[in-house]
Amino acid sequence: MTIAIDTLPRAAAGDRDVSTVVTEAWHARAVVFAAACVMVGVYWDISWHMTIGRDTFWTPAHLLIQAGGLIAGLSSGYVALRNTFAASEAQNAASVRFWGFRAPLGAWVCVWGCVAMLASAPFDNWWHNAYGLDVRIISPPHMILALGIVAITMGALLLTLARQNQSSGRDREHFAWLFTIAAAFWLMNVWVMLSEYSYKELMHSGLFYRVAATYYPLVLLTTARANTLKWPATKAAAIYFAVTLSLMWTLQLFPAEPKLGPIYQRVTHMVTMDFPILLFVPAFALDLVRQRWDGRLRDPWLAALLGAVFVAVFFAVEWPFASFLITSHSRNWFFNGANYVYFMSPQWVARTYHFLDTEPWSRPLAPQLAIAVAMATLSSYLGLKWGRWMTRVRR
Repeated sequence: MTIAIDTLPRAAAGDRDVSTVVTEAWHARAVVFAAACVMVGVYWDISWHMTIGRDTFWTPAHLLIQAGGLIAGLSSGYVALRNTFAASEAQNAASVRFWGFRAPLGAWVCVWGCVAMLASAPFDNWWHNAYGLDVRIISPPHMILALGIVAITMGALLLTLARQNQSSGRDREHFAWLFTIAAAFWLMNVWVMLSEYSYKELMHSGLFYRVAATYYPLVLLTTARANTLKWPATKAAAIYFAVTLSLMWTLQLFPAEPKLGPIYQRVTHMVTMDFPILLFVPAFALDLVRQRWDGRLRDPWLAALLGAVFVAVFFAVEWPFASFLITSHSRNWFFNGANYVYFMSPQWVARTYHFLDTEPWSRPLAPQLAIAVAMATLSSYLGLKWGRWMTRVRR
């Protein structure tokens, strides 16, 4: 497949015909909506497993996830067929050719993501029948599903990005906001996949900071450098935070009880994930550094500065907040500190009152933070380079 990212002629003000130069506006909006369905469904599904257990594939959460994949895949497939057989010259020029078909790059990514998500469904069902309940989020069928979800979010990013890069004025701002929302869902997906390393009991361990430094700067800086809005990383992190908080607070309102054993905890309502990490604070710091130094420092030096700032600010925020989250003051609906899964033993719950300092990953913290800074520097550098490439995407 040949991917062309050369600059196409920018739409002239008031020229309605060139509004389809990159991709239709409705398609970009539909794929962002699909990404929203997928990520809300993923959070809901995790809550379902934490509360009720695995009962059937045909749960509302599973259906919402697959519906999001189908919306993105089918709409992108339609655009591919239309661009191949009934497109204008401008639409053909703005498409990527693959196996004789033409469509924007983001549409192809969405089609692949839809196929991966649909393939993961029977695989996951077979996996549960063969091996029983999941004990970890990361399992082979879940990884295929996660790759499909990443493809849907990346497709949304590419479609909205192409529209942003080809538009001007209010249209440009509109698609920049859609791009920011898509970035927030990408960030949310990464947060979900890293949740096993982000439990509140682990937030005083070097592992938590190493893992966070490896992934979050990449996501934040990739989308921030390509975004035309001011404070792009802060806005994306704030949207992620608002969505996850809303889901955490809302799902707790619904009564539910476990259907699988062993049941050690009395559960009467939907159990949700931990309070989301406070990424909007280090994201704000990254935006500040970029506003001051992006363009004045070469990318390797800028990445080193961004990596150090990310780890320092993230540590300064999460360390004391984690201390609060394990206290009795957090065990309420707002902070969700008592979100115990039904199969947690009383001994395990008792341990959550203290950080797990005796676990193998608890080593002297200073060297762990130094490693985190190195990982954040590499992650920031890759994000800056990827973001610069994304500024040139026009198809």
